[in-house]
Amino acid sequence: MDSTASGTPAIQFHNIVEQPISLIPPLQTFQCQKRQCFGDSTPGEFPLAANPYIVLHVLTGCDLEPQDIAKLEASCLQSALINVTCSFFRQPANFAPDTELSITELAALDMCHKRAIFKPMTLEEREVLKQRCGGSWKLVLRFLLAGEACTRRERSQAIAGPGHSIAVTSNGTVFSFGSNSSGQLGHGTLEEEWKPRPIRSLQGIRIIQAAAGAGRTMLISDSGRVYAFGKDSFGEVEYGNQGAKLVTTPQLVESLKDIFVVQAAIGNFFTAVLSREGRVYTFSWGSDMKLGHQTDQNDIEPHLLSGPLENIPVVQIAAGYCYLLVLACEPSGMSVYSVGCGLGGKLGHGSRTDEKHPRLIEQFQTLKLQPMVVAAGAWHAAVVGKDGRVCTWGWGRYGCLGHGNEECESTPKVVESLSSVKAVHVATGDYTTFIVSDGGDVYSFGCGESSSLGHSTGPDGQANRRTNVLKPELVTSLKEVNERVVQISLTNSIYWNAHTFALTDSGKLYAFGAGDKGQLGIELVANQTERDSPGKVDLDLN
Repeated sequence: MDSTASGTPAIQFHNIVEQPISLIPPLQTFQCQKRQCFGDSTPGEFPLAANPYIVLHVLTGCDLEPQDIAKLEASCLQSALINVTCSFFRQPANFAPDTELSITELAALDMCHKRAIFKPMTLEEREVLKQRCGGSWKLVLRFLLAGEACTRRERSQAIAGPGHSIAVTSNGTVFSFGSNSSGQLGHGTLEEEWKPRPIRSLQGIRIIQAAAGAGRTMLISDSGRVYAFGKDSFGEVEYGNQGAKLVTTPQLVESLKDIFVVQAAIGNFFTAVLSREGRVYTFSWGSDMKLGHQTDQNDIEPHLLSGPLENIPVVQIAAGYCYLLVLACEPSGMSVYSVGCGLGGKLGHGSRTDEKHPRLIEQFQTLKLQPMVVAAGAWHAAVVGKDGRVCTWGWGRYGCLGHGNEECESTPKVVESLSSVKAVHVATGDYTTFIVSDGGDVYSFGCGESSSLGHSTGPDGQANRRTNVLKPELVTSLKEVNERVVQISLTNSIYWNAHTFALTDSGKLYAFGAGDKGQLGIELVANQTERDSPGKVDLDLN
């Protein structure tokens, strides 16, 4: 745990071991309900009411989805038996400390207690979160689970930054390697690293999320603290005058000390962070109200992203070159908002105009698609829906939208050639897109520069590693490693040749693409600057 974390109040779980359970409890102990039986049977005691603690334990232990828990409360008129059952799940369970909560609400609350970002919250903070999510612990659980699924929070992850790389193990240890001209590796030096090296100064601090930009890195601990190193700036770090000071070891971002942060996203002109309560804050790029606030470009203070999202909890943020995508968790379902530069139609509103405040992308309602994961490339964007469909929009150069051409799309459009694939994850870069299916297969399309697509050979067996791909193609080189891929990360910068990471469910990491600065974590042969087929990085992230 982060040594800077505040004290955590004791949590009472409604666990089966906390109260002795008699298999045949005395009738006077519980107020038993009656059920109606079919046929000639005599109505008897309703077994769930006889010992609701068992029901609570089962619901909590099975890790049911929030929507499954909600179904137990749904009113049903098919029979008197089912109607009594639904009534049982809706009525107050009479458990301390809140005797008015139903069994299903208590189960959802207990599952919230298992989440690392929920545990340190005070009772007041939890109540605020509950109201922001819609007034139900089931909705809070949905909010927490959605955030974990989008960002691999509290799980292993690999980040392919511009020229350098960050890898986080499942226990929160951080490794970095690659370019280090600004100290962005965090080792206290400016020397490149060609092999993954742990950041020693973070020993004892569990990191749950990482973000990498041009010349800088941000890490987030399980206590919501943000550590930054590299160029001392939050915007235009590569070709601006900002960031003259170099920070070579992780330092706490003081301006965020009062905000419990769970995710960071780095664009070219700005940085955004997401709080535990689902609020979005941005740094820099405040001139001309670019992100809803009027500030100097060198401003290092976080500003709440004003507009419609102030009262809607956000589960994921994704930063492109000059725009921000936001995945929001509303009581009616998931939705996507965008803000920033609209050039190329990448904001998804059917036009190319800028948006100074977050604006809802309405096309997903027309498509009847429930967004679950968002990705913001440099100039194009993508979303994976709950049903596994993939939508892309923005600048279609090199075929990065996957529609078989290089045309721009100003509203989200379903990638029809993936109709037989159920996608669960998407990653975007500079005119490049990757899709991961529920079976762990990987598809890629777009710009073929620096071998970052992974297509070392074409269908005819001929080398085509630099060929642009206009429609999704299976990355057969990853299929051959016989590992189920769960995450793809690729360089999202217009200034660096791209490299790509593929993380498997067993914790193995494979890399391909540009490796001239050691960012692949794999030693290349003499005069080699890139790798066209996946190579295993000597690092176990589980």
